[in-house]
Amino acid sequence: MDNLVTVALSSIAATPAWEGVAVAFAIAYLILATREVALCWYCALFSTAIYTVLFWDVRLLMDSALNVFYMGMAVYGWQQWRFGGADHNGVAIEKLTRTEHLKILWSIGLLTTISGLLLSQNTDAAWPFVDSFTTWASAITTVMVARKILENWLYWLVIDAVSIPLYIERELYLTAILFTAYLVIAVIGYLSWQQRYALQSTEPSIAKR
Repeated sequence: MDNLVTVALSSIAATPAWEGVAVAFAIAYLILATREVALCWYCALFSTAIYTVLFWDVRLLMDSALNVFYMGMAVYGWQQWRFGGADHNGVAIEKLTRTEHLKILWSIGLLTTISGLLLSQNTDAAWPFVDSFTTWASAITTVMVARKILENWLYWLVIDAVSIPLYIERELYLTAILFTAYLVIAVIGYLSWQQRYALQSTEPSIAKR
C-alpha cells in the first residue's frame, strides 16, 4: 500500500502541466454546473479539448472519442442553458419517468456490449468494456446535463466510481483524484438541483449568464 502511494505521489509530481490545466477547468465546470451557471460550458470545452489528446496518448480510445463529443456538447449545453426552453430564457430542471430511465439503462448496456466487443477484437484498447461503459454512459448523461435532467448527478456517481480504478491503472493519478472529487460534487449538485427543482413552481429556474 505504501509503495502504491509513493508511486502515485511521484507520478503526480511528474504530471504534465496540461493535465493539471484540464483538471482545473473540469472542476470549475462542475462547480459552476451545480449552480446552473452557463459559463460552465466554456470550462467544459477547454478541459475536454485537452483530455482528447491525453486519453489518446494512454490508449483509452473510447474516452478520447468521448471528449471530442464533449466539445460539441459544450456548445449545445451553453445554447440550451442560455436560450433553450419555450420562452428561450434557458431550460428548467426536469425529472425523467421510470420508463425513460429503463430505456437509458438498456441503451447503455447494449452500446457498451457492442463497442466493447469491437474494441477487444480489433484494437489494443485498454479495458475495452469498462472504457466503453464509461464512454457511453457519460455521453448519454452529458445530454441529460444539457437538458437539465435532475437525475444526471446520480448517473455521474456511478460513472465516476467506475472511472477511478481505470485511471489509476493507466497511471493518470491526477485525473483519478479529480474523479474522486467528482463524487463529492455530484452529491452536492444533486441536492442543489433538487432544491431548485422544488422552487420552480413559484420561481422558474433560468440559466445565469
